[in-house]
Amino acid sequence: MNRLRSAVGLLMVAGWLVTPLTVLANAPEGGPPDYSGITAFYYTLIAVVLGYGVYDTFFKKS
Repeated sequence: MNRLRSAVGLLMVAGWLVTPLTVLANAPEGGPPDYSGITAFYYTLIAVVLGYGVYDTFFKKS
């Protein structure tokens, strides 16, 4: 039950972090392209994957 609860909590946090960032991926309005929104999205995705790796390596009970 604790494994299920921690997995659901991890998914909720990941969804909470990633969902608002998709709004920030805006189209450029002239001049050089602005990739700040999609860059933040990718950094968040990488942080979630690395966070899960740390959880899986150090905190998960086998």
